[in-house]
Amino acid sequence: MSEPGDAPGIPPPFGREHEELRATVRRFVENEIAPHVDQWEDERLFPRELFDRCGELGLLGLKFPEAYGGQGGGYLHDAIWVEELSRRGASGGVAAGLNAHASIAMPPIFKFGDEWQKQRWLVPGIKGEKIGALGITEPGAGSDVASLRTTARKVEGGWVVNGSKTFITNGVRADFLVCAVKTTEQGGHDGISFLVIDTDSPGYEVVSKLEKLGWHASDTGEIAFTDVEVPDEHLLGEENGGFKLIMSNFAWERLLMAIGAVGAMDELIETSVAYAGEREAFGRSIGSFQAIRHKIAEMATTAAAAKTLTYDTLRRFDQGEPVIREVSMTKLMTQRALVEVADQALQIHGGYGYMKEYRVERALRDARLGPIGGGTDEIMKEIIGKTFGL
Repeated sequence: MSEPGDAPGIPPPFGREHEELRATVRRFVENEIAPHVDQWEDERLFPRELFDRCGELGLLGLKFPEAYGGQGGGYLHDAIWVEELSRRGASGGVAAGLNAHASIAMPPIFKFGDEWQKQRWLVPGIKGEKIGALGITEPGAGSDVASLRTTARKVEGGWVVNGSKTFITNGVRADFLVCAVKTTEQGGHDGISFLVIDTDSPGYEVVSKLEKLGWHASDTGEIAFTDVEVPDEHLLGEENGGFKLIMSNFAWERLLMAIGAVGAMDELIETSVAYAGEREAFGRSIGSFQAIRHKIAEMATTAAAAKTLTYDTLRRFDQGEPVIREVSMTKLMTQRALVEVADQALQIHGGYGYMKEYRVERALRDARLGPIGGGTDEIMKEIIGKTFGL
């Protein structure tokens, strides 16, 4: 196996093996995803079969052990997949749906689940046969996860769940929901647990599919639970130990958002440079105008800084270093940077940026969730400040 940074021209923390995977993923995304994105955006959903295809190619299980049908890789392999999907797929919705399953819903089952749970949800999830979603956000509890209100009342043989969740990616068509619930009357940090709920359970209802500013190709659902009976064996990890699970999952989710932003910025810069070289105004290429050159220089500088910070944080995370501060800084910086780069790209394209062949307008809409989802900018700043003892 190659080691990170073992070849000229390959930036750490990646090595030859990772770049071979990058080439494979890039071909798949360019040939089997990108040509269909406009249709999926218009239809407000990408097909269920895409999960099957990604499972068939092993892309949903890159970082999971071969014993469960995975590829036996690690976080760096998953990072390649996320970056290329964001770069070449040109659809935040497609990336969101696939990653909400493979990189957000399944890791807690692998990390905290017992063998029975892994066989029930992880194995078919890696194959793409079952789709997962993570259920944390509620109408009155977003970034403040300790204040969630969905309750799980202990009964003989299991739990009875009542409450609701919202803004759940894959929430409309998920087969299982990794769901945060309050398992003590007080709730809070020491009263949250996770239950894996099969979505065909009586009392589980998808209330609506939400219309969004961006991420049109993904399904985002509002879910209600009315006396949903969940067996004991569906408890994930320790009872009342769910807050630890949430925090563990957040670090990778936030880093993935940064990696996706890096890929999206690269795509926007390439598109803008190509357009500036082709588009003419006043008898010459717009790329020859100083204002356009300076704008692209600013975009490239912002993207380079974001990539450097992201790759360094990814390296530290992969090596097991404590990186709460670094992950929070990386998430904060990259999400705003992507919005800025997308906005500048749209300015360069002018009215043409709204045309489907350029996709710049869509990139800006998709990017706007970044400073909100996975923890708002304000939450990131709070976390960073606290790491300095403030």
